[in-house]
Amino acid sequence: MIEVRVKDAELQQAALDGMDAFVGVFVRALRDAIGGEPTEATLQELNADQMTLLAWDTLHEEVTDGGFVQLIHNGYGPYIFKNPFAKALNKLWHMRELSKMLYEVHTLWLKYREQIERDCTDEEFMALFEQFPEFDDYDDMFVANEEKYTEQVAQYIDDNIEKFAVIE
Repeated sequence: MIEVRVKDAELQQAALDGMDAFVGVFVRALRDAIGGEPTEATLQELNADQMTLLAWDTLHEEVTDGGFVQLIHNGYGPYIFKNPFAKALNKLWHMRELSKMLYEVHTLWLKYREQIERDCTDEEFMALFEQFPEFDDYDDMFVANEEKYTEQVAQYIDDNIEKFAVIE
């Protein structure tokens, strides 16, 4: 297992700066520990909560930037929908609402993934948003609840810090 370390002073400052900063400290520490983006090999070196946090970060970044269509087009569909991410959010992190949404989007991913994941020009990519309006409500729901979801993630980390990093 990779040992993830977080400096107490950085954590104290992040706690003052808000929940996004608090979660960000752990995400950065995890990414630093694995050398950037997760790979199949580096994920094997993390525990379930650390893997879930990295999946949350990917979901959060992609969906707030460009919605589920962007997440799928950028190749993150399998990472989010084929792993037990939604199950972990529900059963372990008690984020039932987000988990339920992911199961619903998973159905759309299965239906449209080949069309959305194909290589295309920037113009063709932008047209995907109009071609797949079924994702719009989920994008809106995620953005509308993003602060609540981030707060839930921050609370879970705070309640289980030892599962995420060693504080030094």
